[in-house]
Amino acid sequence: MDKQEFARRRQALMNLMSKGSIALLPTALEQIRNRDVHFPYRPDSNFYYLTGFTEPDALLVLIPERKQGQYLLFCRERDPEKETWNGRRAGLEGACEHYGADDAFPITDIDDIIPGLLESCKRVYYPMGCYLEFDEKVLGWINQLRDKSRTGVNAPREMVALDHILHEMRLYKSPVELQAMQTAADIASRAHIRAMQCTRAGLYEYEIEAELQHEFRRSGSSSPAYPSIVGTGENSCILHYTENTSILKEGDLLLIDAGAEYDYYASDITRTFPVNGKFTDAQKAIYELVLKAQYAAIEQARPNNNWEAPHEAAVKVIATGLVELGLLKGTAEEQIKSEGYKRFFMHRTGHWIGMDVHDVGDYKTDELWRRLEPGMTLTVEPGIYIPVSDDVDPKWWNIGIRIEDDVLITAEGHLVLTAKTPKTVAEIEALVGTGA
Repeated sequence: MDKQEFARRRQALMNLMSKGSIALLPTALEQIRNRDVHFPYRPDSNFYYLTGFTEPDALLVLIPERKQGQYLLFCRERDPEKETWNGRRAGLEGACEHYGADDAFPITDIDDIIPGLLESCKRVYYPMGCYLEFDEKVLGWINQLRDKSRTGVNAPREMVALDHILHEMRLYKSPVELQAMQTAADIASRAHIRAMQCTRAGLYEYEIEAELQHEFRRSGSSSPAYPSIVGTGENSCILHYTENTSILKEGDLLLIDAGAEYDYYASDITRTFPVNGKFTDAQKAIYELVLKAQYAAIEQARPNNNWEAPHEAAVKVIATGLVELGLLKGTAEEQIKSEGYKRFFMHRTGHWIGMDVHDVGDYKTDELWRRLEPGMTLTVEPGIYIPVSDDVDPKWWNIGIRIEDDVLITAEGHLVLTAKTPKTVAEIEALVGTGA
């Protein structure tokens, strides 16, 4: 992603800021894994969205109409010795040359410089509550200025939630963002196909996870977008199962929920298929019901429909089907009204997706479900989960099925970004187990 894209975003944000204001946005902290080993570092999504800067210990400052420069970046200085141990740094010159900052300062100097910048501002845009340690710094700087009020120094009078403004911006994807998301989707599609081809009874879930990881990395993905779910048999009925340690057995289903991150954008795909490549009659009945519900939901993912429309479409299909199969009693209308269907379909049908797999953006505005608009991206993922239960026919036991795709709202309707991932019964049965 080039510098112009990040500059466009920064300017769009500054256009929304009032006169005489300042925006402060720190990046994520490094996290200790154990002793002196850190988890792999990933910058704060909001921070990266505006800067493209991937190093820790950094702070973005935006001051619209400031003559000496509107975009300031505080970061680590170059240090040859530390770079030998821990990798290269952009340094102050790199922050300007490669990341478009108008000026850059050492991160160690924020206590000396930021109060002076705040002094000339009436309003501070800041994501209060996201990083508690930095919250204390910001409040400390403001209190320093308040203590100088008798000398004519004015402290900012108002704090504005910067994260809310950025989340609305991030909800609408630019062509550059959509290109990254399509690449992430294509990588994940290839990984799911590889996993299907390699699946056979006797392997462990983590072996299939390894096939996903292999395809992610060889295709240029930096990491999974989230911990991969590879659940077979009874594990397919655990929505966020991530142990991935069980053995694949003949006759069981395998549910894989896995997505790749590419250029800091996520994909999110779920497919469910039989370990031996052939659905039983009961598995096929539930699978085709979930697939029918997904098609109905995707059809409702179009401009001017509200966020709830895809979910309502999926619920109607699933409730009707579960009644017809005898898993629920009464009528579909009764089950929808009483929410009895939630025994087997207990989650929502989707979520926003973008830089974060469960991406930012409000689902309601003014207490109403928001309207879908071109440029929004969401998942569509109905499911049915039937664990062992005394009041359920054993033929249905341990059938957990979810089918998930990533969808872009377009001016004409929608585009399924993950359409290359097979999901019909015929496609799946022809593919499973065909690999080495």
